[in-house]
Amino acid sequence: MANAASGMAVHDDCKLKFLELKAKRIYRFIIFKIDAQQVVVEKLGNPEESYEDFTNSLPADECRYAVFDFDFVTNENCQKSKIFFIAWSPETSKVRMKMVYASSKDRFKREIDGIQVELQATDPTEMSLDIIKSRAL
Repeated sequence: MANAASGMAVHDDCKLKFLELKAKRIYRFIIFKIDAQQVVVEKLGNPEESYEDFTNSLPADECRYAVFDFDFVTNENCQKSKIFFIAWSPETSKVRMKMVYASSKDRFKREIDGIQVELQATDPTEMSLDIIKSRAL
């Protein structure tokens, strides 16, 4: 159902795959793209894939939304997990694309309930593993 503000619909598959990541943990990450006025699933990452596999899956010159299930150990030695939402908007992407992704982000985030940490990145250094770790703790 398209939103009047952004004109963007969210495919049901996006919500379904996110629920599977959150509840069943059968994916490490999901990359979403906007295609024909609709947010759709572009790629699903297997549980054994690494953060590097995830970042390598993001295009260098196009915007994307992504969620990443990050496992970590706290300072108290507890095994934990946090779901990150990453708005990937590289400097080299087209201005129109950046505008469409920026205006649709909040609506999309409302559709997928359970994000614990949000990150906006315009180049890989803004979403390095060190930054992810520091935001998780």
